[in-house]
Amino acid sequence: MSSDAASPAGDSGSAPVTLSGHTGVDTAVIGAGVVGLLTAWQLRLAGHDVTVIAPDIAQDASYAAAGMLAPISEVQYGQDELWPIMTASRTEYPQLLATLSRATDVPTGYRENGTLLIAADRSDRDAVAELAVLQREHGMEVTALTSSTLRRREPALAPAISKGWDVPSDHQIDPRQLVAAVRAALDADLDPRDFPEAGEPAQWLTASVTAVEEVPGGSRGFTVTTDDDLARPFSAVVLVPGLGYSAIRGLPETCPLDLRPIHGDVLRLRVNPAQLMPGETHVLDATVRAKVNGRSVYLVPRADGGLVIGASSREDSLTGTHAGSVQELLSDAVAVLPGVKDMELTEITTRARPGTPDDRPYLGALRPGLVVSTGYSRHGILLAPLAARLGAALLDHSLAGTPAPVAPLTAADEQLLASMSLTRGRS
Repeated sequence: MSSDAASPAGDSGSAPVTLSGHTGVDTAVIGAGVVGLLTAWQLRLAGHDVTVIAPDIAQDASYAAAGMLAPISEVQYGQDELWPIMTASRTEYPQLLATLSRATDVPTGYRENGTLLIAADRSDRDAVAELAVLQREHGMEVTALTSSTLRRREPALAPAISKGWDVPSDHQIDPRQLVAAVRAALDADLDPRDFPEAGEPAQWLTASVTAVEEVPGGSRGFTVTTDDDLARPFSAVVLVPGLGYSAIRGLPETCPLDLRPIHGDVLRLRVNPAQLMPGETHVLDATVRAKVNGRSVYLVPRADGGLVIGASSREDSLTGTHAGSVQELLSDAVAVLPGVKDMELTEITTRARPGTPDDRPYLGALRPGLVVSTGYSRHGILLAPLAARLGAALLDHSLAGTPAPVAPLTAADEQLLASMSLTRGRS
């Protein structure tokens, strides 16, 4: 297992970061979740002078996220068009982490600890086995494990669990640590030997955006109005507001998006030192995704002895924590890992994620110089590197004819962008 590697092993073919020259383009990034922050970082690398506008930094869906980089083990039926987006983004993580490591010493919380798929009983085993067949048919690396191998790998699992599947390429990152690293990189005085063409350190504006409108009089650019009734001009804008998109007046009203809140309750626990043998740091090594009585539960072990438990997903009117979801998460986690009963429960977090009808995000140019990026649902952390790179490249592409250079968009990029089109599904 490795942690915070500059170039994580086992991945290749990552899209290179394009340093396209210090453009001096004054660009607003509206929204400061992981996708918004990484988009701001890619824009800074491309030479933009970035202002991040948000009421807070990564306190919504990004704050609750477990951070599984799992394009294989998170596959669901009926998501054929989402799989290529997930896989493409996973391959971009090594380049992202390597670039961040040159900009800051703040760790990202990346861990190569693999993932195990397991099931609690026979009916659950049949369901997981069928999904494993589907995954392998799509060229994914999923290997069945014997009961003895599973027991050697994870001796703390419940004795009744006798079947598992190994997904060695699905790893994890701690979103809260990643946010800290990206913020540090955005604020850093970058070494010109490593980043000779980067823009200035980011500016931060704590506010909610209420309107985005074109500058009147035919001049290029946009006016961003915030909840303090101040209007500020920018040459370019990237909208990454999550569920807040529909609350922004002006240009966003010309392109309504079908977004809905999908609530999730996430538990954070800490291993009791009395549970550990000498030399152990955790009772669990790999990330575990399990089926228990037909329900999904995941257990993500952190390097510091923490454990993240989640997988609840509900679409109801309750914005706070759902007691039944917490009870089911704890019950299912104990069925998989009995030692959960003896851990300290340190946090319960509930957040809404921006969902779309087909589970694919929205990413596209609304106007030249105005890009929209939202709807990342349960996969925001996994999809963030791809979303950030494509969002930044698409902005530069739409600004052709201005001092901003055009970042390249490959044929594969164009295909992915078509799948995430703002207008897909409209007659």
